[in-house]
Amino acid sequence: MKYLAIAFIIVLFHSENLRSQNLEYFETENERFWGINKNSWGGLIGGGVLKFSSRISENMYRTIGFELVNIKHPKENKYSSSLGYGRTFVWGKKNYLFSLRGQYGRELILVSKKDQQGIRVNAQFAVGPTIGLLIPYYIKYSRNNRMEIESFDSSIHTFNNVIGSASFFEGLDEITFKPGINIKAAMNFEFGSGKSATAIEVGFLGDLFTNEVVIMPTSKKYSFYPTAFITLFYGRKY
Repeated sequence: MKYLAIAFIIVLFHSENLRSQNLEYFETENERFWGINKNSWGGLIGGGVLKFSSRISENMYRTIGFELVNIKHPKENKYSSSLGYGRTFVWGKKNYLFSLRGQYGRELILVSKKDQQGIRVNAQFAVGPTIGLLIPYYIKYSRNNRMEIESFDSSIHTFNNVIGSASFFEGLDEITFKPGINIKAAMNFEFGSGKSATAIEVGFLGDLFTNEVVIMPTSKKYSFYPTAFITLFYGRKY
């Protein structure tokens, strides 16, 4: 009877130990997240993000990510048109710039969850190619008492004759591409229980293009765009 009690205690201890390990690590092999990005070069919403993670060791994930974000020039300001009944435009803007990024990296678990209501803290580093999508910025312009839709050119347009911004789609057929690379370092705070999860990621990222990108011709041009960002993620674990 004594040996049976000892055996029972050993089995109970072992099962509790396994249970605590499972709660600590939540060993999911694959994770899929999608999110909305806010960054220091973008507007209210910078863009969208996808991230796919696969477990390669007890505390390490391999990550593949894709991002499409809007990059604005720091001198961009919106003005109200005197002719456009409250319509707005950006004076001096020649092109939109969107950054399409591919990323490959590693995510290290620094703090594991201790229970279903816990927080997992990860550190991530990733690098990959960038394709800059340069799209002409069009305005609605008053010329000889007629409204024209034209690509902005500060050498021929005057401020007081601008009616407002034209549709974003006006310049899509004139898109040009700028190759580059990106590097990201971030901290990730993951919440949630079961197979669904939410996360907040904060960090720094830099896009380096092969040459200067013209967003506003009359202002300083950049080939390197460093940014601080925050991304809100929602995803699933498998």
